[in-house]
Amino acid sequence: MNNHTLAQSYLIKAAKRLRVLEVLMEEEAYSDVVREAQEAVELALKGILRQIGIEPPKQHDVGGLILEYRDRLPPAVEKKAEKLARISKWLRKEREFAFYGDIDFIPTAEYSREDGERAVKDAVFVVEAARAVIPL
Repeated sequence: MNNHTLAQSYLIKAAKRLRVLEVLMEEEAYSDVVREAQEAVELALKGILRQIGIEPPKQHDVGGLILEYRDRLPPAVEKKAEKLARISKWLRKEREFAFYGDIDFIPTAEYSREDGERAVKDAVFVVEAARAVIPL
């Protein structure tokens, strides 16, 4: 499989997760919304990187690489690079807490509707940016 088709696969997988976010929001499963949004963002950004010829590392936050290689992005997406990196960093930070929690952090109690709405909005923003880079 070449980078182009793998990039497309990542975008398709990210877009499918957006649909899952709708169901999770309806269920008021806000910690799960945050976790799934992080996965959508990670897939979309790694798809962008593959599309521009960069092998993404096996890490969850690739926002730094989006910034580093922003000159390879279409101008409209290049302008969004800072925001893409901020979203990636925020959701990466929340990834484990949203899924596992901690002794003093119960995910189902800690995340609010506002957190879920922010995660959905951010994931949609990133997937739309990926759609502008990766042809389907």
